[in-house]
Amino acid sequence: QVQLVESGGGLVQPGGSLRLSCVASGRTFSGYPIGWFRQTEGKDRSFVATTRWIGGAAYTQYYADSVKGRFTISRDNAKNTVSLQMNSLKPEDTAVYYCASSSSRGLIAGELPKARNYDYWGQGTQVTVSS
Repeated sequence: QVQLVESGGGLVQPGGSLRLSCVASGRTFSGYPIGWFRQTEGKDRSFVATTRWIGGAAYTQYYADSVKGRFTISRDNAKNTVSLQMNSLKPEDTAVYYCASSSSRGLIAGELPKARNYDYWGQGTQVTVSS
């Protein structure tokens, strides 16, 4: 049974930082896209960041424009984990953050930000940015 479990959410003041982690189990995620989406009440899940295998031991990262320069995604295939370092947080970053992985190694760049291309999801962790 595939399972993704997020941790690290919480309450932080504007300008602060948080680090989210996701541990995957049930299969190896090496070579498959794995990343983060977020969702606020009444809205669809939106893309935050993801990583894609580009050959050998190399992965590349993709970010939503709204988080570029502030968020950093990283993965550790040996531990089946993916992390999201979030700096310079803003109130509009408040959301439930979900870890997600795709079972397709062939997704192209334009397909990576689309939630429908991800097959496995965590339960989500709340991030609240407020003073």
